[in-house]
Amino acid sequence: MFEEPSEPRAFNGHALSETTHEDLEIYGVAELEERIAALQAEIERTKTQLAKKKAGRDAANALFGRLD
Repeated sequence: MFEEPSEPRAFNGHALSETTHEDLEIYGVAELEERIAALQAEIERTKTQLAKKKAGRDAANALFGRLD
């Protein structure tokens, strides 16, 4: 059986909401470029985790039949 990690989830939508509603006028060009790089890195990290989760789900579905 595949179980989700029991550690607390850091993401509850609040951090993303704060990030997407932050006033960007206060930042300079270099800071905005750094922000974009950091956000792109987080997107890639999230996509990697999503791919792992999908692979695990697909493997379970192949072994046990459709689980979702």
